[in-house]
Amino acid sequence: MASTCATGKHRRPSRMKRTTARVAGIAALTTTGVIGTAASSPALAAENPVEQTGLIPVVSIGDTVAEQIDDQADAQKRAAEQEAERKKAAARAAAKAKAEREAKVRAARAAERERLNTFVSPISGSYVSTGYGSGGSLWSSGSHTGIDFHAASGTPVQAVGLGTVVEAGWGGAYGNQVVIRMNDGTYTQYGHLSSIAVSVGQKVAPGQQIALSGASGNVTGAHLHFEARTGAEYGSDIDPAAYLRTHGVNI
Repeated sequence: MASTCATGKHRRPSRMKRTTARVAGIAALTTTGVIGTAASSPALAAENPVEQTGLIPVVSIGDTVAEQIDDQADAQKRAAEQEAERKKAAARAAAKAKAEREAKVRAARAAERERLNTFVSPISGSYVSTGYGSGGSLWSSGSHTGIDFHAASGTPVQAVGLGTVVEAGWGGAYGNQVVIRMNDGTYTQYGHLSSIAVSVGQKVAPGQQIALSGASGNVTGAHLHFEARTGAEYGSDIDPAAYLRTHGVNI
């Protein structure tokens, strides 16, 4: 008998739907022990809905979807790797910046220590007009206990090194004077000043202005009298020129 074809157009099921139904049908036949071909078994010919078999459908994902999932996973992995590298780079940069700051602090401290340990001349750009130990009737002791620096009245006078002021005021024949106890335990004295800019107990640094030169006390003209001493009082003087040279000052 010739078969009669049904009239009308029918849409072919999608690949995913066909695959799902086919797997479900095979699973049902295997369970009941009935295995046949698609041509001889009406069970395979009729694509039963998944909910009627009670089985979980096996869904076949197309290549394009799988590639998109893989690409997304790769992108997330790359992003995580880039973020980790960014954090490492930031940590390295922070460590480098910290090391540079610490190095600058150490260098600044070293420079400050060097500056504070440096000695300078009591008057910049001047020269010694009368040397240590010079004799004559001008000095009550019979000889010069310090050295005189050429200086017009009002010339800035500076501390030769780091120390603490122990005397600041009138000093008899020395006129207005300043005496400083240096950090190495020696003393320096500055005499015949026209004005004083420091007070007793004040700490001074090398090159810091402490007074202005003048002609106070027993003098014949304006200049700076400078002494180096082992003690604060008169009579403990040592050669001030040699003292300054020992501390690196060329006069």
